[in-house]
Amino acid sequence: MIDDKFTDLETISPLDGRYRGRVEELLPYFSQKALDAERVRVEIEYLVKLGTLEDIPIDPPEDNLREIYEQFDLEDARTIAKIESEGYRDIPPTNHDVKAVEYFVREELKDRNLAELIPFVHFGLTSEDVNNLAYARLIKKATERLMEKLTEVAGRLITLAEESANMPMLARTHGQPATPTTLGKEFAVFLSRLVEQLENIEDAKEKLTGKLAGATGNLNAHSDSYPGTDWVNFSREFVRDFGLKPNQTVTQIEPRDNLANLLQAISRVNNVLVDLSRDCWTYISREYFSQKQRESEVGSSTMPQKVNPIDFENGEGNLSKANSDLEFLADYLTTSRAQRDLSDSTVRRNVGVAYAHALIGYKSVKRGLNKVVPNPEVLQEDLTNHPEVLAEAWQTALRKYGHSDAYEIVKELTRGKKLDGEKVEEVIEELPLPTNERARLKELKPETYLGKAEEIARSAVEEAKETLSSFRPLS
Repeated sequence: MIDDKFTDLETISPLDGRYRGRVEELLPYFSQKALDAERVRVEIEYLVKLGTLEDIPIDPPEDNLREIYEQFDLEDARTIAKIESEGYRDIPPTNHDVKAVEYFVREELKDRNLAELIPFVHFGLTSEDVNNLAYARLIKKATERLMEKLTEVAGRLITLAEESANMPMLARTHGQPATPTTLGKEFAVFLSRLVEQLENIEDAKEKLTGKLAGATGNLNAHSDSYPGTDWVNFSREFVRDFGLKPNQTVTQIEPRDNLANLLQAISRVNNVLVDLSRDCWTYISREYFSQKQRESEVGSSTMPQKVNPIDFENGEGNLSKANSDLEFLADYLTTSRAQRDLSDSTVRRNVGVAYAHALIGYKSVKRGLNKVVPNPEVLQEDLTNHPEVLAEAWQTALRKYGHSDAYEIVKELTRGKKLDGEKVEEVIEELPLPTNERARLKELKPETYLGKAEEIARSAVEEAKETLSSFRPLS
Protein backbone atom coordinates (compact mmCIF):
# COMPACT_ATOMS: atom_id res chain seq x y z
CA MET A 1 0.00 0.00 0.00
CA ILE A 2 1.07 3.60 -0.59
CA ASP A 3 2.44 5.35 2.45
CA ASP A 4 0.16 8.06 3.86
CA LYS A 5 3.05 10.52 3.56
CA PHE A 6 3.27 9.98 -0.19
CA THR A 7 3.15 13.38 -1.96
CA ASP A 8 2.62 14.64 -5.49
CA LEU A 9 6.35 15.43 -5.63
CA GLU A 10 7.15 11.72 -5.34
CA THR A 11 5.15 10.35 -8.25
CA ILE A 12 6.26 8.42 -11.29
CA SER A 13 3.36 9.55 -13.47
CA PRO A 14 2.59 13.26 -13.98
CA LEU A 15 -1.08 12.29 -13.79
CA ASP A 16 -0.64 11.74 -10.05
CA GLY A 17 1.69 14.69 -9.65
CA ARG A 18 1.78 17.77 -11.86
CA TYR A 19 -1.61 17.12 -13.46
CA ARG A 20 -3.51 15.60 -10.56
CA GLY A 21 -5.67 18.67 -10.07
CA ARG A 22 -6.79 18.48 -13.70
CA VAL A 23 -7.86 14.83 -13.56
CA GLU A 24 -9.29 14.41 -10.06
CA GLU A 25 -12.81 14.28 -11.46
CA LEU A 26 -11.91 10.88 -12.92
CA LEU A 27 -11.13 9.40 -9.50
CA PRO A 28 -14.73 8.15 -9.06
CA TYR A 29 -14.20 5.97 -12.14
CA PHE A 30 -10.57 4.91 -12.34
CA SER A 31 -9.08 4.81 -8.85
CA GLN A 32 -8.55 1.49 -7.10
CA LYS A 33 -11.18 2.56 -4.57
CA ALA A 34 -13.67 3.20 -7.39
CA LEU A 35 -12.98 -0.19 -8.96
CA ASP A 36 -13.35 -2.04 -5.67
CA ALA A 37 -16.56 -0.18 -4.87
CA GLU A 38 -17.99 -1.16 -8.24
CA ARG A 39 -16.93 -4.77 -7.77
CA VAL A 40 -18.72 -4.78 -4.43
CA ARG A 41 -21.79 -3.36 -6.18
CA VAL A 42 -21.75 -6.24 -8.66
CA GLU A 43 -21.42 -8.83 -5.89
CA ILE A 44 -24.23 -7.29 -3.84
CA GLU A 45 -26.62 -6.78 -6.76
CA TYR A 46 -25.93 -10.35 -7.86
CA LEU A 47 -26.84 -11.59 -4.40
CA VAL A 48 -30.04 -9.51 -4.49
CA LYS A 49 -30.89 -10.86 -7.95
CA LEU A 50 -30.36 -14.44 -6.80
CA GLY A 51 -32.92 -13.76 -4.08
CA THR A 52 -35.59 -13.18 -6.73
CA LEU A 53 -35.30 -16.75 -8.02
CA GLU A 54 -37.77 -19.36 -6.77
CA ASP A 55 -35.12 -22.07 -6.58
CA ILE A 56 -32.63 -20.11 -4.47
CA PRO A 57 -33.46 -20.40 -0.73
CA ILE A 58 -32.49 -16.87 0.35
CA ASP A 59 -34.34 -13.63 1.01
CA PRO A 60 -31.74 -10.83 1.04
CA PRO A 61 -32.70 -7.55 2.76
CA GLU A 62 -32.04 -5.27 -0.22
CA ASP A 63 -31.66 -1.92 1.55
CA ASN A 64 -29.33 -3.34 4.16
CA LEU A 65 -27.19 -5.04 1.53
CA ARG A 66 -26.98 -2.02 -0.77
CA GLU A 67 -25.63 0.06 2.08
CA ILE A 68 -22.44 -1.99 1.73
CA TYR A 69 -21.57 -0.38 -1.58
CA GLU A 70 -23.49 2.87 -1.16
CA GLN A 71 -21.44 3.68 1.96
CA PHE A 72 -18.20 2.21 0.61
CA ASP A 73 -15.32 4.44 1.67
CA LEU A 74 -11.53 4.61 1.68
CA GLU A 75 -11.29 2.48 4.81
CA ASP A 76 -13.26 -0.26 3.08
CA ALA A 77 -10.89 -0.09 0.10
CA ARG A 78 -7.97 -0.40 2.48
CA THR A 79 -9.57 -3.47 4.03
CA ILE A 80 -9.84 -5.14 0.62
CA ALA A 81 -6.21 -4.29 -0.11
CA LYS A 82 -5.23 -5.78 3.25
CA ILE A 83 -7.18 -8.99 2.58
CA GLU A 84 -5.34 -9.35 -0.71
CA SER A 85 -1.82 -8.57 0.50
CA GLU A 86 -1.65 -9.24 4.27
CA GLY A 87 -4.76 -11.10 5.35
CA TYR A 88 -7.53 -9.84 7.60
CA ARG A 89 -9.11 -11.29 10.73
CA ASP A 90 -8.99 -15.06 10.12
CA ILE A 91 -8.59 -14.67 6.34
CA PRO A 92 -5.10 -15.43 4.96
CA PRO A 93 -3.81 -13.19 2.14
CA THR A 94 -5.56 -14.05 -1.12
CA ASN A 95 -3.07 -12.58 -3.59
CA HIS A 96 -6.19 -12.20 -5.74
CA ASP A 97 -8.06 -8.91 -5.97
CA VAL A 98 -11.57 -10.16 -6.79
CA LYS A 99 -11.35 -12.94 -4.19
CA ALA A 100 -10.45 -10.22 -1.70
CA VAL A 101 -13.63 -8.37 -2.67
CA GLU A 102 -15.64 -11.55 -2.17
CA TYR A 103 -14.19 -12.05 1.32
CA PHE A 104 -14.84 -8.39 2.14
CA VAL A 105 -18.52 -8.88 1.29
CA ARG A 106 -18.62 -12.05 3.38
CA GLU A 107 -17.19 -10.18 6.37
CA GLU A 108 -19.74 -7.40 5.91
CA LEU A 109 -22.53 -10.00 5.95
CA LYS A 110 -21.17 -11.46 9.17
CA ASP A 111 -21.10 -8.00 10.75
CA ARG A 112 -24.75 -7.49 9.72
CA ASN A 113 -25.87 -10.87 11.06
CA LEU A 114 -26.59 -12.15 7.57
CA ALA A 115 -24.32 -15.18 7.62
CA GLU A 116 -26.99 -17.33 5.92
CA LEU A 117 -26.31 -15.42 2.69
CA ILE A 118 -22.58 -16.13 2.64
CA PRO A 119 -22.74 -19.42 0.63
CA PHE A 120 -24.33 -17.49 -2.25
CA VAL A 121 -21.76 -14.69 -2.40
CA HIS A 122 -19.99 -15.05 -5.77
CA PHE A 123 -22.13 -18.15 -6.44
CA GLY A 124 -21.07 -19.76 -9.75
CA LEU A 125 -19.17 -16.67 -10.83
CA THR A 126 -15.71 -16.27 -12.27
CA SER A 127 -13.73 -13.13 -11.47
CA GLU A 128 -14.30 -11.78 -14.95
CA ASP A 129 -18.07 -11.83 -14.45
CA VAL A 130 -17.48 -9.22 -11.75
CA ASN A 131 -14.65 -7.35 -13.45
CA ASN A 132 -16.17 -6.93 -16.89
CA LEU A 133 -19.36 -5.41 -15.48
CA ALA A 134 -17.51 -3.19 -13.03
CA TYR A 135 -15.07 -1.86 -15.62
CA ALA A 136 -17.72 -1.36 -18.30
CA ARG A 137 -20.02 0.61 -16.02
CA LEU A 138 -17.16 2.79 -14.77
CA ILE A 139 -15.89 3.38 -18.29
CA LYS A 140 -19.36 4.30 -19.47
CA LYS A 141 -19.75 6.89 -16.73
CA ALA A 142 -16.23 8.23 -17.28
CA THR A 143 -17.05 8.58 -20.98
CA GLU A 144 -20.02 10.75 -20.03
CA ARG A 145 -17.58 12.95 -18.13
CA LEU A 146 -15.34 13.27 -21.19
CA MET A 147 -18.35 14.11 -23.33
CA GLU A 148 -19.30 16.86 -20.91
CA LYS A 149 -15.89 18.48 -21.45
CA LEU A 150 -16.06 17.94 -25.20
CA THR A 151 -19.42 19.66 -25.41
CA GLU A 152 -17.83 22.62 -23.63
CA VAL A 153 -15.17 22.74 -26.35
CA ALA A 154 -17.92 22.51 -28.95
CA GLY A 155 -19.75 25.35 -27.23
CA ARG A 156 -16.69 27.59 -27.50
CA LEU A 157 -16.31 26.67 -31.19
CA ILE A 158 -19.95 27.61 -31.71
CA THR A 159 -19.28 31.06 -30.26
CA LEU A 160 -16.14 31.59 -32.34
CA ALA A 161 -17.83 30.38 -35.52
CA GLU A 162 -20.82 32.66 -34.97
CA GLU A 163 -18.75 35.72 -34.10
CA SER A 164 -16.43 35.38 -37.10
CA ALA A 165 -18.77 33.78 -39.64
CA ASN A 166 -18.32 36.73 -42.02
CA MET A 167 -14.72 37.66 -41.13
CA PRO A 168 -12.66 37.26 -44.35
CA MET A 169 -9.48 35.21 -44.14
CA LEU A 170 -6.91 34.02 -46.63
CA ALA A 171 -6.95 30.26 -46.90
CA ARG A 172 -3.80 28.26 -47.45
CA THR A 173 -3.47 24.96 -49.24
CA HIS A 174 -0.07 23.26 -49.22
CA GLY A 175 1.01 26.27 -47.16
CA GLN A 176 0.43 28.61 -50.12
CA PRO A 177 -2.12 31.44 -50.45
CA ALA A 178 -5.41 30.02 -51.70
CA THR A 179 -9.07 30.86 -52.30
CA PRO A 180 -10.34 33.05 -49.41
CA THR A 181 -12.64 31.78 -46.70
CA THR A 182 -13.95 33.18 -43.45
CA LEU A 183 -12.48 32.53 -40.05
CA GLY A 184 -15.87 31.43 -38.76
CA LYS A 185 -16.28 28.88 -41.51
CA GLU A 186 -12.92 27.33 -40.60
CA PHE A 187 -14.00 27.10 -36.95
CA ALA A 188 -17.25 25.59 -38.20
CA VAL A 189 -15.32 22.85 -39.99
CA PHE A 190 -13.80 21.71 -36.70
CA LEU A 191 -17.11 22.14 -34.92
CA SER A 192 -18.89 19.94 -37.45
CA ARG A 193 -16.19 17.29 -37.26
CA LEU A 194 -16.17 17.35 -33.47
CA VAL A 195 -19.93 17.00 -33.15
CA GLU A 196 -20.04 14.14 -35.65
CA GLN A 197 -17.41 12.25 -33.67
CA LEU A 198 -19.27 13.02 -30.44
CA GLU A 199 -22.26 11.26 -31.98
CA ASN A 200 -20.02 8.25 -32.61
CA ILE A 201 -18.87 8.27 -28.99
CA GLU A 202 -22.44 8.52 -27.75
CA ASP A 203 -23.45 5.59 -29.94
CA ALA A 204 -20.44 3.49 -28.91
CA LYS A 205 -21.04 4.27 -25.22
CA GLU A 206 -24.61 3.01 -25.42
CA LYS A 207 -23.46 -0.19 -27.15
CA LEU A 208 -21.02 -1.23 -24.43
CA THR A 209 -21.55 -4.90 -23.64
CA GLY A 210 -21.24 -7.06 -20.57
CA LYS A 211 -21.50 -10.71 -19.65
CA LEU A 212 -22.32 -12.99 -16.75
CA ALA A 213 -21.62 -16.52 -17.93
CA GLY A 214 -19.25 -18.36 -15.62
CA ALA A 215 -15.82 -19.84 -16.09
CA THR A 216 -15.93 -20.51 -19.84
CA GLY A 217 -19.10 -18.74 -20.91
CA ASN A 218 -21.63 -21.56 -20.55
CA LEU A 219 -23.14 -21.01 -17.08
CA ASN A 220 -22.02 -24.57 -16.25
CA ALA A 221 -22.01 -24.28 -12.45
CA HIS A 222 -25.30 -22.40 -12.38
CA SER A 223 -27.08 -24.92 -14.58
CA ASP A 224 -25.67 -27.92 -12.75
CA SER A 225 -26.79 -26.68 -9.33
CA TYR A 226 -30.23 -25.38 -10.32
CA PRO A 227 -31.16 -26.91 -13.70
CA GLY A 228 -34.73 -25.62 -13.51
CA THR A 229 -33.71 -21.95 -13.55
CA ASP A 230 -33.55 -20.00 -16.81
CA TRP A 231 -29.98 -18.84 -16.28
CA VAL A 232 -29.59 -17.39 -19.76
CA ASN A 233 -32.48 -14.99 -19.19
CA PHE A 234 -31.23 -14.29 -15.65
CA SER A 235 -27.83 -13.39 -17.06
CA ARG A 236 -29.26 -11.07 -19.69
CA GLU A 237 -31.46 -9.27 -17.21
CA PHE A 238 -28.59 -8.81 -14.78
CA VAL A 239 -26.32 -7.27 -17.40
CA ARG A 240 -29.10 -4.93 -18.55
CA ASP A 241 -29.56 -3.84 -14.93
CA PHE A 242 -26.03 -2.42 -15.17
CA GLY A 243 -26.93 -0.32 -18.21
CA LEU A 244 -25.05 -2.61 -20.60
CA LYS A 245 -26.01 -4.74 -23.59
CA PRO A 246 -25.86 -8.47 -22.79
CA ASN A 247 -23.33 -10.52 -24.74
CA GLN A 248 -24.21 -14.18 -24.31
CA THR A 249 -21.76 -15.79 -26.74
CA VAL A 250 -18.47 -15.43 -24.87
CA THR A 251 -15.59 -17.36 -23.36
CA GLN A 252 -14.50 -16.55 -19.80
CA ILE A 253 -14.17 -12.96 -20.95
CA GLU A 254 -16.45 -10.58 -22.80
CA PRO A 255 -14.58 -10.02 -26.11
CA ARG A 256 -14.55 -6.22 -25.68
CA ASP A 257 -15.02 -5.44 -29.35
CA ASN A 258 -17.55 -2.78 -28.38
CA LEU A 259 -15.14 -1.35 -25.83
CA ALA A 260 -12.54 -1.13 -28.59
CA ASN A 261 -15.08 0.69 -30.74
CA LEU A 262 -15.59 3.24 -27.97
CA LEU A 263 -11.86 3.74 -27.41
CA GLN A 264 -11.32 4.26 -31.13
CA ALA A 265 -14.22 6.72 -31.28
CA ILE A 266 -12.52 8.76 -28.55
CA SER A 267 -9.27 8.52 -30.50
CA ARG A 268 -10.97 9.97 -33.57
CA VAL A 269 -12.37 12.91 -31.66
CA ASN A 270 -8.89 13.48 -30.27
CA ASN A 271 -7.52 13.58 -33.81
CA VAL A 272 -9.95 16.37 -34.64
CA LEU A 273 -8.73 18.40 -31.68
CA VAL A 274 -5.07 17.74 -32.48
CA ASP A 275 -5.76 19.10 -35.96
CA LEU A 276 -7.54 22.12 -34.45
CA SER A 277 -4.66 22.74 -32.04
CA ARG A 278 -2.11 22.72 -34.85
CA ASP A 279 -4.15 25.13 -36.97
CA CYS A 280 -4.65 27.50 -34.03
CA TRP A 281 -0.93 27.31 -33.30
CA THR A 282 -0.25 28.24 -36.94
CA TYR A 283 -2.74 31.11 -36.90
CA ILE A 284 -1.17 32.48 -33.72
CA SER A 285 2.26 32.33 -35.36
CA ARG A 286 0.85 34.27 -38.35
CA GLU A 287 -0.70 36.75 -35.91
CA TYR A 288 -4.20 35.98 -37.17
CA PHE A 289 -4.93 35.54 -33.46
CA SER A 290 -3.61 37.36 -30.45
CA GLN A 291 -3.95 35.76 -27.01
CA LYS A 292 -5.48 37.11 -23.84
CA GLN A 293 -2.69 37.41 -21.32
CA ARG A 294 -2.54 36.45 -17.69
CA GLU A 295 -0.47 38.84 -15.62
CA SER A 296 1.47 36.17 -13.73
CA GLU A 297 2.07 33.81 -16.67
CA VAL A 298 5.66 33.34 -17.89
CA GLY A 299 6.00 32.77 -21.64
CA SER A 300 9.73 32.12 -21.78
CA SER A 301 12.45 31.75 -19.18
CA THR A 302 14.69 34.08 -21.18
CA MET A 303 12.42 36.09 -23.52
CA PRO A 304 9.99 38.05 -21.32
CA GLN A 305 8.03 39.51 -24.25
CA LYS A 306 6.67 36.16 -25.41
CA VAL A 307 3.12 34.87 -25.07
CA ASN A 308 3.43 31.26 -26.19
CA PRO A 309 0.53 29.11 -27.47
CA ILE A 310 1.14 26.70 -24.59
CA ASP A 311 -2.46 25.54 -24.23
CA PHE A 312 -2.65 24.27 -27.81
CA GLU A 313 0.77 22.68 -27.45
CA ASN A 314 -0.26 21.00 -24.20
CA GLY A 315 -3.51 19.88 -25.79
CA GLU A 316 -1.75 18.42 -28.80
CA GLY A 317 0.76 16.57 -26.64
CA ASN A 318 -1.74 15.09 -24.21
CA LEU A 319 -4.24 14.12 -26.90
CA SER A 320 -1.48 12.44 -28.89
CA LYS A 321 -0.40 10.54 -25.77
CA ALA A 322 -4.01 9.56 -25.12
CA ASN A 323 -4.37 8.27 -28.67
CA SER A 324 -1.26 6.16 -28.40
CA ASP A 325 -2.75 4.52 -25.31
CA LEU A 326 -6.27 4.25 -26.75
CA GLU A 327 -5.15 2.54 -29.94
CA PHE A 328 -2.98 0.12 -27.97
CA LEU A 329 -5.85 -0.67 -25.61
CA ALA A 330 -8.34 -1.14 -28.46
CA ASP A 331 -5.94 -3.53 -30.16
CA TYR A 332 -4.80 -5.48 -27.11
CA LEU A 333 -8.01 -5.87 -25.14
CA THR A 334 -9.81 -7.67 -27.96
CA THR A 335 -7.42 -10.66 -27.92
CA SER A 336 -7.16 -13.61 -25.53
CA ARG A 337 -5.57 -17.03 -25.83
CA ALA A 338 -8.19 -19.79 -25.99
CA GLN A 339 -10.88 -19.25 -23.36
CA ARG A 340 -8.80 -16.95 -21.13
CA ASP A 341 -5.36 -15.62 -20.37
CA LEU A 342 -4.50 -12.91 -17.88
CA SER A 343 -2.28 -10.63 -19.96
CA ASP A 344 -5.15 -8.17 -20.41
CA SER A 345 -5.59 -7.67 -16.66
CA THR A 346 -2.72 -5.24 -16.16
CA VAL A 347 -3.45 -3.57 -19.51
CA ARG A 348 -7.10 -2.86 -18.68
CA ARG A 349 -6.05 -0.99 -15.55
CA ASN A 350 -4.58 1.68 -17.84
CA VAL A 351 -7.83 2.77 -19.51
CA GLY A 352 -7.94 5.54 -16.91
CA VAL A 353 -4.50 6.75 -17.99
CA ALA A 354 -5.73 7.24 -21.55
CA TYR A 355 -8.88 8.99 -20.37
CA ALA A 356 -6.86 11.25 -18.07
CA HIS A 357 -4.55 12.43 -20.85
CA ALA A 358 -7.59 13.01 -23.05
CA LEU A 359 -9.28 15.05 -20.31
CA ILE A 360 -6.18 17.21 -19.84
CA GLY A 361 -6.12 17.73 -23.59
CA TYR A 362 -9.76 18.82 -23.74
CA LYS A 363 -9.27 21.29 -20.92
CA SER A 364 -6.14 22.70 -22.56
CA VAL A 365 -7.79 23.13 -25.95
CA LYS A 366 -10.77 24.84 -24.36
CA ARG A 367 -8.47 27.16 -22.41
CA GLY A 368 -6.59 27.98 -25.60
CA LEU A 369 -9.82 28.72 -27.48
CA ASN A 370 -10.94 30.98 -24.64
CA LYS A 371 -7.74 33.01 -25.03
CA VAL A 372 -7.70 33.58 -28.79
CA VAL A 373 -8.80 36.94 -30.16
CA PRO A 374 -8.98 37.33 -33.97
CA ASN A 375 -6.96 40.16 -35.54
CA PRO A 376 -9.13 41.51 -38.41
CA GLU A 377 -6.41 43.97 -39.46
CA VAL A 378 -3.82 41.23 -39.93
CA LEU A 379 -6.34 39.05 -41.73
CA GLN A 380 -7.19 41.92 -44.09
CA GLU A 381 -3.53 42.74 -44.72
CA ASP A 382 -2.87 39.16 -45.72
CA LEU A 383 -5.77 39.27 -48.17
CA THR A 384 -4.63 42.58 -49.61
CA ASN A 385 -1.12 41.25 -50.17
CA HIS A 386 -2.34 38.29 -52.20
CA PRO A 387 -4.74 39.44 -54.93
CA GLU A 388 -3.44 36.59 -57.11
CA VAL A 389 -5.83 34.24 -55.28
CA LEU A 390 -8.55 35.71 -57.50
CA ALA A 391 -7.02 33.83 -60.45
CA GLU A 392 -9.50 31.05 -59.73
CA ALA A 393 -12.38 33.47 -60.42
CA TRP A 394 -10.73 34.71 -63.62
CA GLN A 395 -10.24 31.28 -65.16
CA THR A 396 -13.73 30.21 -64.13
CA ALA A 397 -15.17 33.30 -65.87
CA LEU A 398 -13.28 32.30 -69.02
CA ARG A 399 -14.79 28.82 -68.83
CA LYS A 400 -18.24 30.38 -68.46
CA TYR A 401 -17.66 32.18 -71.75
CA GLY A 402 -16.60 29.03 -73.55
CA HIS A 403 -12.80 29.09 -73.35
CA SER A 404 -11.60 25.49 -73.06
CA ASP A 405 -8.04 26.74 -72.43
CA ALA A 406 -9.09 29.05 -69.61
CA TYR A 407 -6.76 27.51 -67.06
CA GLU A 408 -3.76 27.77 -69.37
CA ILE A 409 -4.51 31.42 -70.24
CA VAL A 410 -4.56 32.50 -66.59
CA LYS A 411 -1.62 30.29 -65.71
CA GLU A 412 0.51 32.00 -68.34
CA LEU A 413 -0.42 35.43 -66.99
CA THR A 414 -0.05 34.72 -63.25
CA ARG A 415 1.95 31.68 -62.23
CA GLY A 416 4.90 32.53 -60.05
CA LYS A 417 4.30 36.28 -60.40
CA LYS A 418 3.76 38.73 -57.58
CA LEU A 419 0.66 40.77 -58.35
CA ASP A 420 -0.48 44.08 -56.93
CA GLY A 421 -3.61 46.08 -57.62
CA GLU A 422 -2.26 47.67 -60.77
CA LYS A 423 -0.98 44.42 -62.24
CA VAL A 424 -4.27 42.70 -61.44
CA GLU A 425 -6.08 45.19 -63.64
CA GLU A 426 -3.51 44.64 -66.40
CA VAL A 427 -4.05 40.87 -66.25
CA ILE A 428 -7.82 41.25 -66.36
CA GLU A 429 -7.56 43.57 -69.36
CA GLU A 430 -5.75 40.83 -71.28
CA LEU A 431 -8.46 38.27 -70.66
CA PRO A 432 -10.61 37.51 -73.74
CA LEU A 433 -13.84 38.43 -72.00
CA PRO A 434 -16.70 40.88 -72.63
CA THR A 435 -16.07 44.41 -71.33
CA ASN A 436 -18.77 44.16 -68.66
CA GLU A 437 -17.31 40.88 -67.36
CA ARG A 438 -13.82 42.37 -67.13
CA ALA A 439 -15.29 45.31 -65.26
CA ARG A 440 -16.99 42.95 -62.82
CA LEU A 441 -13.76 41.06 -62.17
CA LYS A 442 -11.90 44.34 -61.52
CA GLU A 443 -14.37 45.09 -58.72
CA LEU A 444 -13.81 41.72 -57.13
CA LYS A 445 -11.60 41.73 -54.01
CA PRO A 446 -10.16 38.81 -52.03
CA GLU A 447 -12.24 39.87 -49.01
CA THR A 448 -15.46 39.70 -51.06
CA TYR A 449 -14.63 36.50 -52.94
CA LEU A 450 -16.01 34.30 -50.17
CA GLY A 451 -18.59 32.11 -51.84
CA LYS A 452 -21.06 30.69 -49.32
CA ALA A 453 -18.59 30.60 -46.44
CA GLU A 454 -20.77 32.58 -44.04
CA GLU A 455 -23.89 30.59 -44.89
CA ILE A 456 -22.02 27.31 -44.45
CA ALA A 457 -20.64 28.44 -41.09
CA ARG A 458 -24.00 29.50 -39.71
CA SER A 459 -25.69 26.35 -40.98
CA ALA A 460 -23.03 24.18 -39.30
CA VAL A 461 -23.55 26.06 -36.04
CA GLU A 462 -27.30 25.42 -36.07
CA GLU A 463 -26.82 21.73 -36.87
CA ALA A 464 -24.29 21.43 -34.06
CA LYS A 465 -26.60 23.06 -31.55
CA GLU A 466 -29.40 20.68 -32.49
CA THR A 467 -27.18 17.60 -32.20
CA LEU A 468 -25.63 18.63 -28.90
CA SER A 469 -29.06 19.18 -27.39
CA SER A 470 -29.95 15.56 -28.15
CA PHE A 471 -27.18 14.00 -26.09
CA ARG A 472 -28.20 12.33 -22.86
CA PRO A 473 -27.25 14.29 -19.74
CA LEU A 474 -24.79 12.94 -17.19
CA SER A 475 -26.38 10.20 -15.11
